[in-house]
Parts: sequence; C-alpha cells; structure tokens
Amino acid sequence: MLRLPRIHHRSRNVRLDTLVQLRWLAVFGQLAAVLGVHFGLEFDVVLLPCFIVIGLAALLNVALRIGFPDTQWLEPDRAAYILGFDVAELAALLYLTGGLENPFSFLLLGPVLISATALPPRMTLWIGIFAVLCATVLIFVHFDLPWDNQEPLVLPETYVVGVWLSILLAIGYIGVYTWQVAEEARQLSDALAATELVLAREQHLSQLDGLAAAAAHELGTPLATITLVIREIERALEAGSPYADDVKLLREQAQRCREILAKITELPTADPFDRVPLSSLIEEAVAPHRQFGVSVGVTLPPDSGGEPVAARNPAIRYGLGNLIENAVDFANKRVEILADWNADDVSIVIRDDGPGFAPEVVDRIGAPYVTHRPSERSEIDGNAAEDPVFGLGLGLFIAKTLLERSGARLAMKNQAPPQHGAEVTLIWRRADFEGLPVATPLEQAAALS
Repeated sequence: MLRLPRIHHRSRNVRLDTLVQLRWLAVFGQLAAVLGVHFGLEFDVVLLPCFIVIGLAALLNVALRIGFPDTQWLEPDRAAYILGFDVAELAALLYLTGGLENPFSFLLLGPVLISATALPPRMTLWIGIFAVLCATVLIFVHFDLPWDNQEPLVLPETYVVGVWLSILLAIGYIGVYTWQVAEEARQLSDALAATELVLAREQHLSQLDGLAAAAAHELGTPLATITLVIREIERALEAGSPYADDVKLLREQAQRCREILAKITELPTADPFDRVPLSSLIEEAVAPHRQFGVSVGVTLPPDSGGEPVAARNPAIRYGLGNLIENAVDFANKRVEILADWNADDVSIVIRDDGPGFAPEVVDRIGAPYVTHRPSERSEIDGNAAEDPVFGLGLGLFIAKTLLERSGARLAMKNQAPPQHGAEVTLIWRRADFEGLPVATPLEQAAALS
C-alpha cells in the first residue's frame, strides 16, 4: 500500500523584519511626497499633522526593532493588527491631504495585498473591510487637496465616487487574485517537499534487500561459531544432565537462525545499479495491488523480443505504482496494463473500468491540490481515520513529477464511448528509458527545488 508522508504545515506566520522594512520604505516615501508637494510644487500642506502621523509609523518601527529580534515570526493575528495600523496611518495621512481626491489613495491596497499573500483569508477579509470603511469615510470627511490657492481644484462628486468604487473593486479583485496565486505557490511548495520525502523513502526501501543480505552474510560466521560451541557443550554433558534440554533448545534455535539467514541471502538484492526488464518492472508495481478484489491484467506485445531493460529507479517504481493504485481504487472489476515498445519509444497504458475522471477535475489533473476520499483499501488496513489516502491530488502530483523527471510524457483522459473509465498513457524515448540515471534523494530534491 503506497502512502504519502505526513507533512506538518506551519501556520502562515509573517517575518517581522519584512513588515518593518516595508514600513520604513513607506515612511520615507510619505515624507518625500509631503515635502515635495509643499516645497517643490509650493502647495500648502499641513506639515505638522502630517509629520505627526508619519512619525507614529516610524515610532512603531523603532518599538518593534527594540522589542523583538530581527528573526521574529509574527502570528497571523499580530501581523493583521500591524497591517491594520498601516491602513489607519495611510487613511489619516489621506484625510489631511485631500481624501480620495489625492492620487495616492490607491496605496490603501498595499496592506490588503500583503495580507492576501501571507495571512489566512479571514484576516485578509477583515483588513479589506477596514480599508473599504476608511475609503468610504474619506469621501465625506477630509481636508482640501493641496493645490494652487489662485486656481483651486474642484473635482466633481461623480469622479470621487468613481475613485471609491475603483478602490473597492481593486481590493476585492486583486486581493482574491493575489491570495489564489500565493495559495497555489504554497501548495506547490508542500507538494515538492512531499516528493522529496517520497524519494528518500523509496531509495531506502530499494536498498533494504541488499542491506539484509549483507547483514545475513556478516552474521553467518559468528552464528556458526555459536552452533559449534553448543555442540561441543552438548557432547561434554553427562547422560541425564539437568542442562541437556536447555542446550538442546539452544542448538535448535541457533539452527533456526541459520535457516532464516539463509532465506534472507536468497532474496534478490535491490542494488540501484541492477537492470530490470520492463515486464518485471510492471510486475513489481502491480504485485501489491492484486489482493483487493480487482483483476489486474498485464498485456505485452505478441513478439516480446528485444524487451527494454532499464536501471532500477525508485522514482519510476513509486510513480507507476501510484498510478496503478489509483486505477485499482476506482475500478469496478478490472484494470488493464498494456506495454509496448519499438526501436524509438517505450509506452505503458493503464486503463480501468471505473467512472473515469470527474468533469470538475479533469482539467486540473496533476495539480497539487489535495482531495481526501474514503478508500476500501484503507478500511481494510484499519487506517482510514488516521492515515487517509490522497486521491487525484498530492499523490498523483508526486507520481507525475517523478515520472516526468525520468523523461516520461503523461497523457490522462477518459476512454471514448462506449468504453468507460480512465486511461493514463506513459511514453519514454527508448534511449532515455534504458539509460535512466539513478540519482540519490539529495540530487533529486536539488533538481526539483
């Protein structure tokens, strides 16, 4: 049973140093804008109140620098409070400099976008609502826009309402868009981390047989010595000795250990540099899924001469096994695996007679979204509640990623009527398949990152 590693997700914390640096950038930008308008354009700006508002932002930065280390990660609620302060500070500055008539009023979007990138949706919603409320108040309550006293600028109310509406739409649309992009990036990062863990686990599993055989070989010599000593002690005991039965038991158990070790040494080793025919590779992937009430048939070309032989690769073994597992889970009675090859290509087609891919997910197959579904197989294992199987989500993403890194091209679709069920096609260039390099987990992980 192939199961995904458990990934412990860290909550969406925000690095304090990031918020502090962004606020310093805002402070210097606001100072430059106020001084530029007052002294450069020679418009009347209420300097002292503006300096007080900007000074509060600078004072908060200094307090945060003193009270927390640079590496401090803020919990979502604390980060939301700080971003809410940024909205209030900018709203106060806009109140002093013309309200929504000020062309810098669109900066109200800034804290909302930062929240959408790093904080949970609930926090972003509250910050967005607060920004909209501030923008609404600024329509009715604000100082005059700094302008030439001889030719004062009077903007029509329709224009100001249009600015308010554009800010409202921008906060909603851009906020949702930014959150969606950031969420997909987080899902991809989690999926690649799970892929790295799967690679490491499969690499270790591929080496277990070889390690077991090596251990059996090393244990053989001391066990033979122990058996020899026991026999000498058994010969030295007098007839009717009270220790005779104990020594006999030791000899029998030592012989049992030798038989176990002999069986281990007969197991085929999984040396990463061993070569395996395509038919054997498919059988290794199919074998764990034959006992779940679904018939799994493997069809090879009538003329099986010139069969491709590839290096054992944990990535292919896991990816192929995951695709077969999905087919078995969704099939009604039968799964068909068709292998074919020629001088140029090697292909494997996996078909099942189940319901096929759902219309709502067929266009997103292979993306790292996760869907939990109950599985008869997990219920058989008794782990349905604590170890869910991932269906058409993270597991398929990992399988697709590993197989594509091996050079395979994947095509996933539903079978054409009157047939029904899903169909997955894998195609390698034969030269790539037969010369597959076997990378270590660290090399694979570095390539994925």
